Amino acid sequence: MLQQTRVDQAMPYYERFVSRFPDVASLARADLDEVLRLWEGLGYYSRARNMHKAARQIVDHHNSRFPDTYDAIIALQGIGPYTAAAVTSIAFNEPRAVVDGNVIRVICRLYGIGEDVRLASTLKRIARRADVLLDRTQSGDFNQAIMELGATVCTPKTPLCHECPLQNSCHAWQHDQVSLYPFKSPGKKRPHHQIAVGVIRDGQGRMLIARRPENAMLGGLWEFPGGKQEPGESLSRTVQRELREELGVDVTVDQEPFEMIQHAYSHFTITLHAFFASLADGSAPPKAKNGEPFRWVPAYELTDFAFPKANRKITETLVKYSVE
Repeated sequence: MLQQTRVDQAMPYYERFVSRFPDVASLARADLDEVLRLWEGLGYYSRARNMHKAARQIVDHHNSRFPDTYDAIIALQGIGPYTAAAVTSIAFNEPRAVVDGNVIRVICRLYGIGEDVRLASTLKRIARRADVLLDRTQSGDFNQAIMELGATVCTPKTPLCHECPLQNSCHAWQHDQVSLYPFKSPGKKRPHHQIAVGVIRDGQGRMLIARRPENAMLGGLWEFPGGKQEPGESLSRTVQRELREELGVDVTVDQEPFEMIQHAYSHFTITLHAFFASLADGSAPPKAKNGEPFRWVPAYELTDFAFPKANRKITETLVKYSVE
């Protein structure tokens, strides 16, 4: 949870999560829908899916005990070198250097590493330096100390160099170049997409929701079906085309959306347009082309399903409409 979220934001999620899943076995037994529902709002849902899979690996292959070696830990779903090194050094004192954003900043300034930190070759160089520095008798304490140094003293802006214990050895300080390190090349401009979704209502007032494939972005979450607007296409036509492609249905769509939402992801931004729709006369019944399940649900049950943040705003509006 803390990999992309501040401590104060993560704590309520953490407390709810461990209350429901107090041990790895209970998490492994849980349905993915429930796991994602408790995770909803934290974003980066692949973390929740991977943790669920890792829990099952631990139960199936490690007798429900978290493994205690780097090789076994990094073999778990969703765990990479940083997490494996952090866990093995801090929990089991295995001599593994941790390299996160804070450590990268400290190492670059300390040794005057000016190459682009977006490059794999630069990160390898930094990792080698961190490994040389590592205190192999107290690897957990060392890793926590260097990460804390980067978080509280060697900060990105206005670092507290006069309080730094490494000041006399720091290349950036000695050459009055602290602001130059680390160097990160400008990222690509995030594209913006227009997304249109259809809220299909049946004669009983229920709405159609569909689940995204697990291997897709936001996998395992539920959504109102729809997709990206194509060039020269009206948004209402986008809804009709997408629902035909995804569910094999023909729909009539309102000309104007009832909700417009701006939302940013890590690599792109969207404007999400939500339209009311209904099955056209003679339309075939819905059938998901990707084989994923779909549901007809009344407004009051929408809170039982895990939705992406932008879709959740639509559900809140629909629930409000239903009680007015």
